[in-house]
Amino acid sequence: MTSQDQPAASMPADTSLANRYGGQKRALQGKTKRTVGIVALAAGIGFMAWVSTSASTASVSFKDIGYSTTDATQAEVDFQVTREPGTAVKCAIKALDSKFAVVGWKVVDIPPGPAEQYADGGRTTARREVVRTESLSVSGVVDNCWIPDAAK
Repeated sequence: MTSQDQPAASMPADTSLANRYGGQKRALQGKTKRTVGIVALAAGIGFMAWVSTSASTASVSFKDIGYSTTDATQAEVDFQVTREPGTAVKCAIKALDSKFAVVGWKVVDIPPGPAEQYADGGRTTARREVVRTESLSVSGVVDNCWIPDAAK
């Protein structure tokens, strides 16, 4: 009996698996391995550069404290801004009506203050700003705060 006459069940296991699933994968060539290594190294260096620069950039955060509506032409918004000491900040404040439409908008400058003036070393400052409105407002909030030099 020759190998051609043998039934398929008696074929060696590795031959039937190779026929079913395909042959063994070939290894990566040296040039491909080098290219993958260079790309991975570049991605790692880029990630480390991003992490190191993003940690060193100053950040600013804000918290709405309250608001009051004096009349249909103005609202007062109370808020806190936290930033690095000695950093000037700009904040956009908006007044909203009962349908959440913006009825007043103002950008305010918050200059850097002396560190001795604040309990937390000059990081947090509380502000009350008056926003002119075109109709009666029912809410006042800080839309966003940013560091002017970082936006350029």
